[in-house]
Amino acid sequence: MKLGAFSVSLAVKDIRRSKEFYEKLGFEVFAGELEKNYLIMKNEDSLIGLFQGMFENNILTFNPGWDANARELEKYDDVRKIQQHLKGKGVVLQAEADETTSGPASITMLDPDGNVILIDQHV
Repeated sequence: MKLGAFSVSLAVKDIRRSKEFYEKLGFEVFAGELEKNYLIMKNEDSLIGLFQGMFENNILTFNPGWDANARELEKYDDVRKIQQHLKGKGVVLQAEADETTSGPASITMLDPDGNVILIDQHV
């Protein structure tokens, strides 16, 4: 199963303070809008999303169809194929993609410790 680019989406209290902190660790703004309270920061192939006021807990995020530079991959597993595989393994999904559609879609699940995992396809 190819899950695509991986990032951690952090629920932050003060996006400016978080931005400054991660810049000290060598991260640079890659995408997003500070004025809209979200930034994607990058250090080589490591990605961190900073989100203020958008969700309560941190989220592990995978983007099928994208590499670490948000470039579309030629070959990837569609989120609906991933969904079918996970359901076949008995994984309970919190939100599912409509399998009659194509293109962008997402699914969510919880790991055994309650951590949210988002598989979010943009292509």
